[in-house]
Amino acid sequence: MDWEAFRKEIRNCTFCPLHLTRKHALPGEGNIHAKIFMIAQAPGPVEDQSGRMFTGPSAPHLDHLLAIAGLDRKQIYITNLIKCFLPKCRRPSRTEIDACSPYLLREMEAVNPGLIVPLGFHATRFLLMYFNLPRPEKKKFHLLFGHVFQAGRYTVYPLRHPTALLFDPPKKPVMEENYRKLGDFIDNNLKA
Repeated sequence: MDWEAFRKEIRNCTFCPLHLTRKHALPGEGNIHAKIFMIAQAPGPVEDQSGRMFTGPSAPHLDHLLAIAGLDRKQIYITNLIKCFLPKCRRPSRTEIDACSPYLLREMEAVNPGLIVPLGFHATRFLLMYFNLPRPEKKKFHLLFGHVFQAGRYTVYPLRHPTALLFDPPKKPVMEENYRKLGDFIDNNLKA
């Protein structure tokens, strides 16, 4: 893949109305040869302004949780399901997911990771739907976090999005334990 052309294609995307309100469409970033591929929901307002992934208030939480897993950003590729900021930080529409998901699927194919880590409900639900896997009802969705499953040729390990710590700090011990288990899974299954 010509990564620079691909990033330019994302930055210039006009496939849905979000291009009218965004400042930056964000391509993924990180190690294009990574074994770990993380998928967040969408850029936040700070990321929309900066044009970079995880530069807003959840960034320190991501870095802390990655450290617990024995990782840092240089070792992973991280991207978003939706490439543009969602006004009022709302959930993505089906139209927006349909417009952006081909970019995500091309990133997955090009990076060819050993492990995909969707962060949060929408990224996890997208993978379940795309691979025609059963989806629990929304109130039981949290039971998927921290558990491994197969989706096509990919191994998937869903986790809560680090932003959850901004709104629900009591979840921190559970999230830290799930990221610790992620590190253990990587050590036991992906390290050469």
